[in-house]
Amino acid sequence: MKRCVLVVFVLLLLIAAACSPAPAQPAPTQTLEDVRLILPYRPDVQFAPFYVGMDAGIFTKHGINLQIEHTQESDAVTLVGAGEVPFAVVSGEQVLLARAQGLPVVYIAAWYQDYPVGIAAPLESGIEVPEDLAGKKVGIPVLSGASYIGYRAILSGAGVAEESVYLDVIGYNQVELLLQGIEDAVVIYATNEPIQLEKLGMPVNVIRTSDYVQLASNGLVTSEDLILEKPELVRSMVRALIESIERAEGDPPAAYDVCADYIDGLDSSNQDVQRSILLESISFWESEQTGYSEPEAWENMQDVLLDMGLLDEPLDLEAAFTNEFLP
Repeated sequence: MKRCVLVVFVLLLLIAAACSPAPAQPAPTQTLEDVRLILPYRPDVQFAPFYVGMDAGIFTKHGINLQIEHTQESDAVTLVGAGEVPFAVVSGEQVLLARAQGLPVVYIAAWYQDYPVGIAAPLESGIEVPEDLAGKKVGIPVLSGASYIGYRAILSGAGVAEESVYLDVIGYNQVELLLQGIEDAVVIYATNEPIQLEKLGMPVNVIRTSDYVQLASNGLVTSEDLILEKPELVRSMVRALIESIERAEGDPPAAYDVCADYIDGLDSSNQDVQRSILLESISFWESEQTGYSEPEAWENMQDVLLDMGLLDEPLDLEAAFTNEFLP
């Protein structure tokens, strides 16, 4: 009898063991790839999506350990074209100018949907449309880059002769010189200087480039070689950026709070101005499909560069940008 009980007991143990779940296996550790990204100039609230993406772990979720650096756009696009850096954020004209010089850069995701350059004039000046600039003195930081492209695009789009306006190269002193009355109007970034001027007691009219022509603006670029060699990395970077942009758009106050961890001195700056700059920047990112490049914007940009003599001949635009990596 005891032997029968023992046999039954052993059988019950075997059945229990068979029904028990297998021990949990440790989850495989995700291998992150170190990725360098060049942003223009210096840390700023306009780069909130990148800070938000790093803070929220969006880039790491896509297998990327993002490392941000800052330098001028022209240098950034050269480094990407030479294969020394995998990604950068630059404006559309930089892509076309680089390709004209044989650099194999490709624009893979649009960030800004509208070109952020404009011309600001005091509210009481009566300067409201490009035609009002005839005979006026307009200050511009430099005769190159996005500011000059945007300025020329406004005149061209409105049919205003370039020689009818006195263009004054003033460096990045637009706010001070307009406040002092030294310039009748100044070329600005619509996301920045108009807000500063208004906070300093000078409300302005802003003539936006985007009101006259749609141009390819700031976006993510990489090289043809990286697209061929690591297409999944390119796809992951694009998707992480898009998710980061949408997260920042969805909660601007939270995005602003994250910026303080990445921008030295933000806490001691004018909070109203900086928050307003972020909100105005977001208005330039908004799109029905985040990341999508409009072919017409690239055609318009090429036309402006040809008209300015910065391009000698039309380029193959289909090679300059792509939407194939969008989700």
